[in-house]
Amino acid sequence: MGVKSDAAIEITAFDWVPDFAQGFVRDLRPRWACEEMGVDYAERLISAVNRPADHYRDQPWGQVPVLRDGNVRLFESGAILLHLAEQDAALLPRDPQGRATVTSWLFAAYNSVEPLMFELSNIEIFAAGEEWARLRRPGLLEFIRTRLGKLAEALGDRPYLAGDFSVADIAMATVLREGIEAGVVAEHPRLETYLARCLDRPAFGRALAAQLAAFTEEPSAA
Repeated sequence: MGVKSDAAIEITAFDWVPDFAQGFVRDLRPRWACEEMGVDYAERLISAVNRPADHYRDQPWGQVPVLRDGNVRLFESGAILLHLAEQDAALLPRDPQGRATVTSWLFAAYNSVEPLMFELSNIEIFAAGEEWARLRRPGLLEFIRTRLGKLAEALGDRPYLAGDFSVADIAMATVLREGIEAGVVAEHPRLETYLARCLDRPAFGRALAAQLAAFTEEPSAA
């Protein structure tokens, strides 16, 4: 299982990104799901610097991932994860409440947690040194602490969000990884332990290695 050029599932990914983004690009999410499912997938590597025109027909903003599964095409990692999980009861339970719980947590990862991590990355990387970012950071960190505290309470003593590992954990773990460097996850030992448990899964290691292996040297300026 893993990357195979003639696989039925194809994941579009970038062939290069800056160092700070390597290992965090969102094609990691469907890669991880495929690895958990034991399903081969092909890569379609495109340039992040000179994105091909036809890619915008699949993804209006030129981002990745895009998934092609036979005649089905999807963009947005959440939609892609749901599509893949429909094929494996281990990632998405078939009983109504189990499915509802996993789906709720999947949306929570992308709607209630990821926007805060994105804003934190924005002020610490892209707007570093700007006065508005310096002023915004303390209030944002306090809000993140509160939000993650509630997440830790909801997780409780369960090993994973819905009890067993599911596609919701792929979503939440990849989002929480973005807060490691800022220290916001370490402030909540229960979440730190949960995240370590997710990232220790062999499927995550294989997915991460595959993404990193796809990157080439920085393209020269046109």
